[in-house]
Amino acid sequence: MSVSAPAVVRDSSLVMVRELRPTVRDPFTVIFSLIQPLILLALFGPLLDGVPGADTAGNVWNWFIPGVLAMIAIFGTSMTGSNLLAEMQQGSHERMLVTPLSRSALLIGRALKEMVPLAAQAVVILLIGLPLGFGIDLAGAAIGILILGLFGIGLGALSYTLALTVRNQDWMFWTVQQTLMFPMLILSGTMLPLDNAPRWMRLLVDVNPLAYVVTAERSLFAGHLTDGSVGKGAFAALVVAVVGIVVGVRKVGAGVR
Repeated sequence: MSVSAPAVVRDSSLVMVRELRPTVRDPFTVIFSLIQPLILLALFGPLLDGVPGADTAGNVWNWFIPGVLAMIAIFGTSMTGSNLLAEMQQGSHERMLVTPLSRSALLIGRALKEMVPLAAQAVVILLIGLPLGFGIDLAGAAIGILILGLFGIGLGALSYTLALTVRNQDWMFWTVQQTLMFPMLILSGTMLPLDNAPRWMRLLVDVNPLAYVVTAERSLFAGHLTDGSVGKGAFAALVVAVVGIVVGVRKVGAGVR
């Protein structure tokens, strides 16, 4: 059965609001989640001063902060499946499947839920970065956040699919999630420049979609909206979103049957 785009948007918003209610009741979790990126800014950022490849426009923060924003976005959306595992254990997931909500909305709404608190984190990080000399282009930042959201939807859908796949062995979710996330981060140049990486590592970087997204974020926040990296990053995010939603919807449909 085909579902119209307005219906997907409506259903996704319903799922997102449903998932956000526990967060609204317990805002301390959002506040506590700010600690990690703030620690990175305070302890890791200064170490990059003078590192080749991490000095953009004479300021290391112009290179580092967009990477931190990408990092917190993917960490949050990659955890989408962990909440699903809890719901499957409680039986509430099965009740959602018998509702008329579109299957894609179940995935998109959950991923967007993770993006809302992350948006609050991003605002705090940007406000802290401004006094440090971080330069920001508002139009580029808006486009960059949209690209991160698109990438996050795809990653969240893949996390959702992983949770469904290992529902009877939930420890496998954490094993796979951690095994994939850290190499993806390292090979994206999020934390350290990869200009002098060995050839074998560069080959892995070239097939890592997050690497293109992170490079696009740095160009956009710097105001280089027409840079070629922006198109590559947007395309990588779109591919991940499409693959994640297609795979996720098929998995949900298989589970229903």
